[in-house]
Amino acid sequence: MSNELLGKVALVTGASRGLGEGAARALATGGASVMLVARDGKLAADVAGSIAKGNGRAESCACDVSDFGAVQQVVAQTEANLGAIDILVNNAGVIEPIAELATSDPKVWADNISINLTGAYYVLRAVLPGMLARGGGTIVNISSGAAYRPLEGWSAYCSGKAGLAMLTRAVALETGGKGVRIFGFSPGTIDTDMQVKIRASGMNTISRIPRQDLSPVEHAVRGLIYLCTTDAEDLLGQDASMRDDAFRKRIGLA
Repeated sequence: MSNELLGKVALVTGASRGLGEGAARALATGGASVMLVARDGKLAADVAGSIAKGNGRAESCACDVSDFGAVQQVVAQTEANLGAIDILVNNAGVIEPIAELATSDPKVWADNISINLTGAYYVLRAVLPGMLARGGGTIVNISSGAAYRPLEGWSAYCSGKAGLAMLTRAVALETGGKGVRIFGFSPGTIDTDMQVKIRASGMNTISRIPRQDLSPVEHAVRGLIYLCTTDAEDLLGQDASMRDDAFRKRIGLA
């Protein structure tokens, strides 16, 4: 693993399980101090405690990213306890509602956008001014193939991720030449709790992928961590995808 992570401070949202947990553990292994953020504060605290037992430096905080005030408090707590934020992994997200639009619950649909898109904006809004003032920082927004491919029953998720992909590009334009590195990252279809909900729904082709055919979280973590290094400079402002053979080759996967 690159020693570029040594001494950095990272904030990871959606860090209590899955890709967020994997990213937090990998960042800490690389020498970064990590703030794990999740709605489930107990699970995030358990992961942070496990990292600390392994001689990593990690803290946790319960936070709903759809609440801007709460996000601001998390950023302030991170800076006070760990230092200025060098790396942001904007990973918090939900899949629900899995339903055709005509029968979907309007509140649950809106909540999806509030977390997947507006919540990602809130975290960016809270972190970005500090990065710009210091002239540096890395942001990885967790995207999805669903940003570019419509899927039955996923109108909210596809719309939110499509918006996030455009948000990444807009921020890249605004921060170009100012030291801030921003990427989108599509992890592929990985074996997480979200996939359990997707399989249970029986909705669209993704739900019918056998679990044994899902990619391991560790592969996606490798791609995400790669974006936190200077080796990824030519990918600034783009969505790197684990479905891209050229990208997989760059990170050492067949």
